[in-house]
Amino acid sequence: MMGLSAWTELLVEVIAAATARLPDDVTAAIRDGRKREAEGSLAAMALDAILKNAELACSEKAPMCQDTGVPLFWIHHPAGVSTGLLVRACVEAVRRATAEKLLRENAVDTLTGRNTGTGQAPGIPSVHCEEWDRPETKIELLLKGGGCENTSAQYSLPDSKLGADRNLEGARRVVLDAVYQAQGRGCGPGILGVCLGGDRSSGYLEAKYQLMRRLDDKNPVAELDALERRLVEESNQLGIGPMGFGGKTTVLGAKVGTLGRVPASYFVSIAYLCWAARRATAIVGANGDVTWPS
Repeated sequence: MMGLSAWTELLVEVIAAATARLPDDVTAAIRDGRKREAEGSLAAMALDAILKNAELACSEKAPMCQDTGVPLFWIHHPAGVSTGLLVRACVEAVRRATAEKLLRENAVDTLTGRNTGTGQAPGIPSVHCEEWDRPETKIELLLKGGGCENTSAQYSLPDSKLGADRNLEGARRVVLDAVYQAQGRGCGPGILGVCLGGDRSSGYLEAKYQLMRRLDDKNPVAELDALERRLVEESNQLGIGPMGFGGKTTVLGAKVGTLGRVPASYFVSIAYLCWAARRATAIVGANGDVTWPS
């Protein structure tokens, strides 16, 4: 049975993996986008700089962005593993990672405006634990930067201004509007995590959890898979491009999930993620062995 110190040590490793290493599927998507951009264009130069930055961050084991964001942990664990222990380990890991410069001193007291100096504050990190009927523990981490968080959006359907009804076509319209309104802010090309349904809080959280998916996966729901592919195609036809410089690479991917809703509400929540998709996953087996899925 792992104690607080062992869990903390592992979680610091998860943070280190997320902050310095761009996932291979995201790197591949950026390279594919680079092939589509005209040589000498601002879009091409922006994507070249992004790829060089990611390469340096990985080789130097340094944060790939100065805004290391809010750490969001999702932990699925078997019965017998203490949720309270895991939460304490996440908090301690963020403090340690901040002290070791893996994370920036990125937490501010909202009332005083003062930086806490530890990277930790009420609600930071954001930790979500759930028991499951498996012997292993799965740790998933997303580092969500403030710039891209500012370009996230939530719509309540129907939206008469956009002609968006309470259906998948309405959802498509509002997601594309969110991309258009972003205009490259939030360090595009971006990745879209989308939730249809839920309430205002659960919808955003599910939208962020969608960002843990690989860009090259396939949604098991046929209608949502088609919507994801269409959102990517049509977003990239808007001409916004990397960082808003124009071009054909406005988004790298779109991932859509659903939650139940009450009859009175139909929310579409869009969690916009910058190109620096800092995510990492570790699985701790019943024997304590750790594996690192890509």
